[in-house]
Amino acid sequence: MKYLRLIFAFVAISSVSTVLLIGSGSSFRALAQDDATPSAEPASSYPAVDVVKQVGPAVVTVINEQMANAPGSGGSDSVVPTGSGTGFIIDEQGHIVTNWHVVDQGQQFQVILANGEKRDAELIGADEVSDLAVVQISGDLPGIVSFGDSSQLEPGEPVLAIGSPLGAFTNTVTEGIISAVGRDFPGGSGGPQIYTNLIQHDAAINPGNSGGPLFDLQGEVIGVNTLGIPSEAGQPVQGLFFAIPSNTVMEITQQLIANGKVVYPFLGVSTVSVTADVAAQAELSVDHGEYVVQVVEGGPAATAGIQEGDVILAIDGQPIDAQRALSEVLFAHKPGDVVNVDIQRGDQQLTIELTLAERPDSSS
Repeated sequence: MKYLRLIFAFVAISSVSTVLLIGSGSSFRALAQDDATPSAEPASSYPAVDVVKQVGPAVVTVINEQMANAPGSGGSDSVVPTGSGTGFIIDEQGHIVTNWHVVDQGQQFQVILANGEKRDAELIGADEVSDLAVVQISGDLPGIVSFGDSSQLEPGEPVLAIGSPLGAFTNTVTEGIISAVGRDFPGGSGGPQIYTNLIQHDAAINPGNSGGPLFDLQGEVIGVNTLGIPSEAGQPVQGLFFAIPSNTVMEITQQLIANGKVVYPFLGVSTVSVTADVAAQAELSVDHGEYVVQVVEGGPAATAGIQEGDVILAIDGQPIDAQRALSEVLFAHKPGDVVNVDIQRGDQQLTIELTLAERPDSSS
């Protein structure tokens, strides 16, 4: 099986360097203001320029500040900006969604609004597994955006991306279409998947766009821009960009706002999505589900008897397919839940009962 070996995320950048996130590490509905959404005609008929006017004020630049030895400081440490990304305001409390890798290792944070105003921000919570984070600002808000339903997306739909490429060109707008949905990126042969169930699109994004919103033409956030495919020279391949779907973002951010962290149910397997190529190479009798390439010793799956080579078809009757990723179905449960897992083993279909555990920090 051929795996993509490298991915890079559009991460914190500075005037000195661009930071690339290499895929060998760990792994993805707020109410709009009353005056934010016109009510006269169907939103889908709005031209892109009107959508941008509607949602643009809610898109911000997030500055990551860390302790560093500043030149000319006599050897003393000070907090200096070390990188930036993009974010967007989702509620009246000033919560802002961005990427985990934008805020990673930051000691302090600032947010730059679309009008250039700078405000201090507080980190509310960050989740490395999903690559999502929430920061918060106080004071009057320039705008709020709402989430759309990413489960309804189809290839060919037009999208708009807004972000701060290179940390300098704030609120840059690009357009494209959804190229595919349900894309996965494995971390390597037999390793855990880093990103799953992503939206692939071709709206141009660059370093500094990390954490920025991907909009449909109704002005709803349907994804968070996260990564692109690098060429050998380390630059993104044109037209291959990826976003975390909004339904995942909503679930993660709700937990981050409520608890400051995300508690994941743990099945204890590493899988790859069943595609035509996977089915042919593994000689599978099914065309959907998740093919188990590794079972974690002592984990729930191993204890219940799930084996390498099994295909997970459903959990508690929820099918694993192009519309529902394994991670999405699992996230509907919590540690301690007893679930029925439907699997395909050779020519047999089996239902195995197991108890989900809490995901360790370093596991998938």
